[in-house]
Amino acid sequence: MTGVEAAFLDRDGTINVKAPEGAYIERPEDVVLLPGAAEAVRELNDRGIPVLVVTNQRGIALGRMTEEDLAAVHRRLDELLAAEGARVDAYYHCPHDRDTCDCRKPGTAMLVQAAREHGIDLSRSVMIGDAASDVEAGRRAGARTVWLGRDATSLREAVRSLLGAAPEPPP
Repeated sequence: MTGVEAAFLDRDGTINVKAPEGAYIERPEDVVLLPGAAEAVRELNDRGIPVLVVTNQRGIALGRMTEEDLAAVHRRLDELLAAEGARVDAYYHCPHDRDTCDCRKPGTAMLVQAAREHGIDLSRSVMIGDAASDVEAGRRAGARTVWLGRDATSLREAVRSLLGAAPEPPP
């Protein structure tokens, strides 16, 4: 094993294409995987490393989508990943608006809840995301962090580095 007990992943901008600023992934047809994301998740799966998605979903608080809409989006993400032989073990989301809770990243409640429910040691885990709030949540929870766009160019590169795999040659 690699020393990575669990991988906490942000969703939008990490696994799937992020919606434009001010917009949200509201419907299943909005979900588009980022290149290499399914392969990265599959590599984690193949190593027996739980993959836990922790995602802020402010669109619910704003009335742009419902919990049922979010569940449909996650089912679609599961379908797209499954087509590539990959899976997410659990989803955690914050449906609240900014500054109203401790679960919205950079708060740690989603990570702490997931760790408790899955018997995970956060200090042996990693939080991977594309935003400062993802990295800050991971740090506050005591996990290692990877900031996509700064520490790695993609989820695939981050996972390969964490697992000690040889880097892929540039395209």
